Amino acid sequence: MPDDTPLARKHNLIDAFLESPLSGLAPWIAMSLIVGPGRFEEAASIALGLSVLFVVLGHRRGGRVKVMELFDVAYFAIIAAIGLFASAGVITWMELWSGEMTNIALVVFAAGSILLRKPFTLEYAREQTPEEYWDSPLFLRINYRITLVWALAFGFSALAGLYGVIVLHTSDNFWTGWILQIGAMLFAVNFTEWYPDVARAQIPAPASTPTDSADAPPAMSALFDWIPAFVGIVGAALLITDSGPTYLGIALVVIGLVAFGIVRRMTPNTAAVARPTAR
Repeated sequence: MPDDTPLARKHNLIDAFLESPLSGLAPWIAMSLIVGPGRFEEAASIALGLSVLFVVLGHRRGGRVKVMELFDVAYFAIIAAIGLFASAGVITWMELWSGEMTNIALVVFAAGSILLRKPFTLEYAREQTPEEYWDSPLFLRINYRITLVWALAFGFSALAGLYGVIVLHTSDNFWTGWILQIGAMLFAVNFTEWYPDVARAQIPAPASTPTDSADAPPAMSALFDWIPAFVGIVGAALLITDSGPTYLGIALVVIGLVAFGIVRRMTPNTAAVARPTAR
């Protein structure tokens, strides 16, 4: 009988996170979103602390140390050392540019792993997949595409940040420094969860295999079902931080709530069909 205690659920959640590419990317996301005027040392320290923490947790649960994790620790150790020993002028420069440096470094890492034919998500996916599937074309295609989407997400974030620095002369703009970059990350996270089921469903089943509605691929709309809640949260954040016109914040909150309600009404029908035969 499965253990469904709160402690077991907590451990399952931690294990799922550590087996996900998001654990290797979390320090980078934290760095790119936290850094700003007067926050470079704090952002670098938090990112380095998260990098070391995830390596330790992964090792204690029996996982292998991954290339992404080693890259995390090395990069943020250098960045943290700069924060400790660099001059005030260098720190000011890093506060302005380190967010974009972080995103660009991730683009290079992700794209480089694809060019080397070792997409970085493979190491995480192998911890959740039986070894006999590791060399299958489907398994490899899924990881190539997920890695590519992460590279594109960080490329988009880098471009948004560069626009903020070069055109708006600030790395802390509400839209270019925060909202657009968070949106790109959320899309990549959702794609990572959505695409494997889509790819598996595209494989033709043998003629003798009975079909079932639970085997149908997730709808394309499922890739974007996070947007209504995100729009509402953006509107609330805009009002709280006074980062734009009040009418815009109110409009975004209303649009987000209405769209979220529509999505919720559409979702239960799909879930009800798939639930009985989901396992």
